[in-house]
Amino acid sequence: MENPIELHKPSNTPKPSFLQSNTAKMIMVGMLTLFLLIPLNLVQNLIRERSERKDDVTQEVTETWGENIHFYGPILKIPYKTYSETAIVDEKSRETIIQKSASIQYAYFFPNTLENKTEVTKVDDIKRGIYNPIVFKASMQFNGSFENAALDKLNIKTEDVLWDKATVLIKTTNLKSIKSDLKITLNKKKFSLESKADEDNYFGTLETETFTYVPNQIIAFNFDMKYNGSDNIQFVPVGKTTTTSINANWDSPSFIGSFAANDTTKQITSKNFHADWKILHINRPFSQQYDTKIPNLNNYSYGVKLIETVDQYQQNERASKYGFLVIGLTFLIFFLIQTISKKSIHIFQYTMIGLALIMFYTLLISITEHSSFTIAYTIAASAVIIMLLLYSVSVLKEKKFPLFIAASLTVLYSFIFVIIQLENYALLVGSIGLFLILGAVMYFSRKIDWTNN
Repeated sequence: MENPIELHKPSNTPKPSFLQSNTAKMIMVGMLTLFLLIPLNLVQNLIRERSERKDDVTQEVTETWGENIHFYGPILKIPYKTYSETAIVDEKSRETIIQKSASIQYAYFFPNTLENKTEVTKVDDIKRGIYNPIVFKASMQFNGSFENAALDKLNIKTEDVLWDKATVLIKTTNLKSIKSDLKITLNKKKFSLESKADEDNYFGTLETETFTYVPNQIIAFNFDMKYNGSDNIQFVPVGKTTTTSINANWDSPSFIGSFAANDTTKQITSKNFHADWKILHINRPFSQQYDTKIPNLNNYSYGVKLIETVDQYQQNERASKYGFLVIGLTFLIFFLIQTISKKSIHIFQYTMIGLALIMFYTLLISITEHSSFTIAYTIAASAVIIMLLLYSVSVLKEKKFPLFIAASLTVLYSFIFVIIQLENYALLVGSIGLFLILGAVMYFSRKIDWTNN
């Protein structure tokens, strides 16, 4: 008996098209991820624009309130005569006549000792709209002495000196915001300081009326200066021995300039800071006396800058730089859930998910401007996570996977928040976190059969 030949009938099940395969969906999701970089870039431009607006407002405030303070002095100024000879030939007698003419020059002497105590008080009630620039009031006390003006080191003869025309001058920026009575005490006698025209385009000049300087005289001085200022305070160590102490009710100072503060006495707390400097004449590359003109000493200053360690716009910008990572990982979670659960998610639904992730950054910047970054981040992240939770419930028609999505986004946003707050360890923590995320993706996708998709 012969076995009947079994004929295989062609299957009626249609072969799925390429557009319905997981490969095609992966390509479309990848292209959508790249496309969403456009609105993400627009959000980053918005953050930069708001940051520039803050800088403009800060500049407007500081121009009216007071700018940075750069100070050096006092300086003893003594005039002296110099002589020049000109040879003139008489046309009739053909004799040569030597004419001698005198002109006035000035010698400048820095103090032997200079002590400065400065109190800085941050002002919190100066606002322009939603912005609160860093401005302060500074109260400075100076005392010290001039000893033995070394005219011989400048090759100036004592008989050429105009002893009764001596003055004391001070160089400082931010003249318009000085709030104190401009007087200086020299050997217990008070002298008024007045603004003088000077060829210096950076420093303004304050100078006393003339007085008589006695050779080898020791002049003890003291004076106070009060300013409205902003951003930073700097001094030039013109004393043969210069000591400075600064106290301020600010928690994030940046010590700037050519000379470091004393590490043994420097204190920084959550509410204020204290810093001391002691600088000797051998520590700086300029002399104690000059004739004709004082050189440019701007590069030899020291002081403190009041800063925000990471302001709200820097934090927003750093958050937006992780936008591509957030979008990519969120799409990957949805794609893996779609593959595992065999539920279909349309490319339009991916688009809505991506736009919701972009909206996080606009919510973040807008809320931050009216509160702290931490509060704004919490509100914006919670809003986006809840929105995507409800949307994924309606798309996937169940609660197990949407809850997993919400938990994953919570971990992701928390991870990024931690990285933003870190400074020295941001790269290390970020690298470890991404390694763990990659391991999790590999674990959950290990059993998916990609050959049939």
